[in-house]
Amino acid sequence: MNTSIAPTRSNLMRVKDELSFARLGYELLDQKRTILVSELLTLVDQAVDYQNRVESSLKDAQKALQDAIMHMGRLRLGNLAGAVGITSDIELGRRKVMGVELPIVNTAFTGEGPFFSPEGTSMLSEVAIDKYQEALRLMGQMAQLKVSIMRLSREVKKTIRKVNALEKLVIPDKEETVRYLVGRIEESERESFILLKSVKDRLERSEQGEDAK
Repeated sequence: MNTSIAPTRSNLMRVKDELSFARLGYELLDQKRTILVSELLTLVDQAVDYQNRVESSLKDAQKALQDAIMHMGRLRLGNLAGAVGITSDIELGRRKVMGVELPIVNTAFTGEGPFFSPEGTSMLSEVAIDKYQEALRLMGQMAQLKVSIMRLSREVKKTIRKVNALEKLVIPDKEETVRYLVGRIEESERESFILLKSVKDRLERSEQGEDAK
């Protein structure tokens, strides 16, 4: 409570306006917090799912590569790797959730097989390529989710601090200041009324005394 404010009606109106603004800010920040937490929980659930999908995809890709090695031999497969003409491109976009900028990651590959003569090779090599491409796509999505979760978590913490400050400090202080000013103003008005009444009574007695002479 700020007791250094002069107890005037103009100051009372100003503090009441500040209190209304603080309450509005609290409501908006509380809504923002709710939306951010909801979005964060959704992304966390997605991240758990994508983590499992990435691990499963990498295992499948590794198994496909091992099968190709077993069928063709490590040296033969290594020589064929140089003929694979695939280029990758990672496109970065963005979206906003309550003012928080979140990334969008799209992984694209150019170049279609077959990349080498089928003679003396196995389709398992093509399968391995496809599996690793899928794993890389999923890893791009996983990176998108992890960065989004980190940014949302930071914003949620900042928003919670602001909400708590308004709820536990600013608003109660403004409310207490309003009560203090109202009490002082009413007390001052009572004193003024009593003083005016006393002056009036004296004037009336003085007038009566003059009339009696």
